[in-house]
Amino acid sequence: MFSRTNFSTETGIIQGCLKGDRSAQRHLYDTYSGKFLAICIRYLKDREHAEDVMIEGFMKIFEKLSQYQHKGSFEGWMKRIIVTQALMTLRSNRHLMMEVNMENESQFEDQNYELTHLETQELLEMVKSLPVGYRTVFNLYAIEGYSHQEIADLLGISVSTSKSQLNRARNVLKEKIASLTPNERRNNG
Repeated sequence: MFSRTNFSTETGIIQGCLKGDRSAQRHLYDTYSGKFLAICIRYLKDREHAEDVMIEGFMKIFEKLSQYQHKGSFEGWMKRIIVTQALMTLRSNRHLMMEVNMENESQFEDQNYELTHLETQELLEMVKSLPVGYRTVFNLYAIEGYSHQEIADLLGISVSTSKSQLNRARNVLKEKIASLTPNERRNNG
């Protein structure tokens, strides 16, 4: 009789994947694909492109699984691979290159804005509409929790560029929020 690997634990899933068990790989994919697709979409606006990057990321996860040392979160380890894959895609595609926009920052300083009553989805849509450079640094810093030094290393930019991209992203988001009418803010709460 065929004995099935235990996929109810993280260790069981990892062991199954390491043995090349397709059902273990499928279980891992089914468990995390939704979450990882959302991460990819935050970096790459186009859903199809994001799906391709997510699949490439899973291929890297399966390829590098033997390197996972059970230190820290397994999900965190996989997430780092997915984020790195998205960043590599951004860097390798000329039309997605990081842009540095040297706008006059003082135009944003006096904006009145209010985060109350904004739905998470609407805020994520605003982040998604940011220029590539702003969006990428904002996602890495504010959502993924990377430091400016880590972002600089990942993207091949300076720490000061990372900081200025984050500041500009925040200012654009503040402007977008401030431009919502009071009625739009109430309807989102």
